[in-house]
Amino acid sequence: MRRTVSLTAVATLATAALALAAPAGQAAATSSHGVTVAHACGAPTKKDQMACNALQVTSGTPMSAHAESDLTAAATPSGYGPVSLQAAYNLPSASGGSGQTVAIVDAYDDPSAESDLAVYRSQYGLSACTTANGCFKKVAQNGGTKYPRGNSGWAEEISLDLDMVSAACPNCKILLVEASSPSMTNLGTAVNTAVSLGAKFVSNSYGGSESSSDATYDSSYFNHPGVAITVSSGDNGYGVEYPAASKYVTAVGGTSLKTASDARGWTDTVWNGAGSGCSTYDAKPTWQKDSGCANRTVADVSAVADPNTGVAVYDTYGQGTGWMVFGGTSASSPLIAATYALAGTPSAGSYPASFPYAHTSSLNDVTSGSNGSCGGSYLCTGTTGYDGPSGLGTPNGTAAFTG
Repeated sequence: MRRTVSLTAVATLATAALALAAPAGQAAATSSHGVTVAHACGAPTKKDQMACNALQVTSGTPMSAHAESDLTAAATPSGYGPVSLQAAYNLPSASGGSGQTVAIVDAYDDPSAESDLAVYRSQYGLSACTTANGCFKKVAQNGGTKYPRGNSGWAEEISLDLDMVSAACPNCKILLVEASSPSMTNLGTAVNTAVSLGAKFVSNSYGGSESSSDATYDSSYFNHPGVAITVSSGDNGYGVEYPAASKYVTAVGGTSLKTASDARGWTDTVWNGAGSGCSTYDAKPTWQKDSGCANRTVADVSAVADPNTGVAVYDTYGQGTGWMVFGGTSASSPLIAATYALAGTPSAGSYPASFPYAHTSSLNDVTSGSNGSCGGSYLCTGTTGYDGPSGLGTPNGTAAFTG
């Protein structure tokens, strides 16, 4: 059963959100631009524990409702689907990604992951992605098939991740690695397993408080040259989460995505819930040049995350009701991981987090919106060039994600 609280500004409540003790599977609900949302996963209650960054729309009508023009089923899911997302970010989805594997790292088991994915892909006319045809594979954090216990909240996260990879890169293979629990140690072990199984693109849609242990986690789990590792920046507005703060990952912020009457046909503004800021513990990577933060600055790039301009997701496990609309930077992280996959395999020894900094003109600059109060600086305010909530911007094709 959900607990609800009245919130008028998600972005101002990062500390409170992390402190909320929520029932397993659903955390407190918040309101955002006319829709009510619920956190799929309970907030972290102790050090080293992560929460997923998926936000389910529970009431109200998102602006992205009925956005698709090529629906194949009689029932019309609300929220952006593959055609809209590919168009908004100029993705070569029909021709790219063949032979690439995108790994999704989450906690707990979603027993319905493959069957729910099949419904999503069929709805939008995407090719089947199954265990039988070699497109889909699910493993436990050690690479075996002794899966952890099921969890309905994390299952929603898993469905969101699988659907967003499918939306952006229908030709990609998908590897789902399920950690035994949402501890950083177990999730990090799952990241290492994904890499050991050959994935060159690994998405992580979770986060928790920074700690003095982060440098150790960096070297133990995220320092994988030649692998693009994306991490959602958080859903609680201005403030930094780990592992988005890791200097080895691409931290993915969030935007509101709407249609526009211009050449692109779409526009992104900063979503007020996107995480951003200056890390307390992680050193600044050499490719970051912003002057307002001596340490690592979050984020690097961004994509749609506002639940009010949310994405369609299909999930039936536990509390899942079938077609739903989700937002949160849990949507933007797998979208960016899939965009890296469309761009091609990173070169050996490279750090793909640096790629967008060498190709800033190949991104859609996000110049308006805010996710909180930081004295009006770029750390929480959309502005020309780099800013915290949207990073360098959103994808305009794949050029910014190549070495």
